[in-house]
Amino acid sequence: MQETNEQKTTMPLIGEKAPSFKAITTQGEISFPKDYEGKWVILFSHPADFTPVCTTEFMTFANMADEFKELNTELIGLSVDSLYAHIAWLRKIQEIEWNGLKNIEVKFPLIEDITMDVAKAFGMIQPGQSNTQAVRAVFVIDPKGIVRTILYYPLSMGRNFDEIKRIILALQKADKDGVATPADWRPGDDVIVPTAGSCGAAKERVENQDENTYCLDWFMCFKKENKNQ
Repeated sequence: MQETNEQKTTMPLIGEKAPSFKAITTQGEISFPKDYEGKWVILFSHPADFTPVCTTEFMTFANMADEFKELNTELIGLSVDSLYAHIAWLRKIQEIEWNGLKNIEVKFPLIEDITMDVAKAFGMIQPGQSNTQAVRAVFVIDPKGIVRTILYYPLSMGRNFDEIKRIILALQKADKDGVATPADWRPGDDVIVPTAGSCGAAKERVENQDENTYCLDWFMCFKKENKNQ
């Protein structure tokens, strides 16, 4: 068998505990998950400071920060650049106007990860893209520190922030009401009732639909939602 010196990329999986870490950030030292107990967290990485795609992303995240806070969700950014580069870049962002956004102040922490310890723990360094830059990864982590969603984007592609917010909303809805959400679900849309666990339960569900539920087949039943809520 031919030997290889390529380093294997490891990462936490959905349903697993997110790796714990301490880090220096633009908002001081943080300890994860200790400092974020009881909160949802969006941990995201970017390749480098002073790059155009990353700048548009940080402006968008900062502009939406209050929306995420209303959903009990905190933002944590990461790149392998230095703290001084981070500070200089975030100051420059305040001077840039793009897509109707201006005077944008990034108040969430941006991790200094020169050693790449955090990036490697989360599988953000992928040699096929770069050995020295983190790809555009997004980890959605719940209040118990469990990874619930993982998104990966190539270096050239900016993220869809409406989708990231929709993920938080859908996960919180599923946890709160014990339901699933269909394709393209938005708040107020009907939700899916978990599949019946037996033939008898499936038959009863189909035969006993009420004004709040409807079934398209035994395995596919929906609960109506009030779009005005």
